[in-house]
Amino acid sequence: MERQEQEKITLDDLDDYDIPNKIPTKFINSRVIVFNPLYASYLYAKEKFFGAPLGISKPRLEYFSKPSELSLIEAYYLLKREKITIYDVKSARDLSIEEFYEKSKNIHDKFEEKYIIYNDLREKGYIPRPGLKFGADFVVYKKGPGLEHSPFIVHVLHHDSKLGAIDMVRAGRLATSVRKKFVIANPSTISYYFFEWFKP
Repeated sequence: MERQEQEKITLDDLDDYDIPNKIPTKFINSRVIVFNPLYASYLYAKEKFFGAPLGISKPRLEYFSKPSELSLIEAYYLLKREKITIYDVKSARDLSIEEFYEKSKNIHDKFEEKYIIYNDLREKGYIPRPGLKFGADFVVYKKGPGLEHSPFIVHVLHHDSKLGAIDMVRAGRLATSVRKKFVIANPSTISYYFFEWFKP
């Protein structure tokens, strides 16, 4: 029985029919959950690090027997690309792209701005992950978490915000404290400003 279970959940041996074209997720209390551990593992390990397994702080690139949570930004990105469906438990139906977008805007601060930058980073081949523990919006990888240390952390500006001297000093100090390049991203122009702290 145990051997069959191991064979059943080996990600390297997955066939096309093992994973649906659109992975089902559920929208519960403002969270998007992938309840099937196989699908959750696949999104993380085989689809460039989408989601965070519940109860596992540092997941490995293999099957994990836990559901995972997609950030609202990740979920919207995957929904637009027809990689997932999002079932709203409250209304008992799947959400359209437009409906989920409106819900996310009401829940997530700077959702529109963050999504613009998230999408751009993904399109450029980077892997943005939530950056709250670094005091920023995203921590960005070239290869992925667990494969390298992230070289950048990114703070996304509001559409109508201005960059002041205090912001630049804060950026430099934070970059030094976490040993990463601190990037301020402007969603209006989809441009990036890099800050490094140094002593002359």
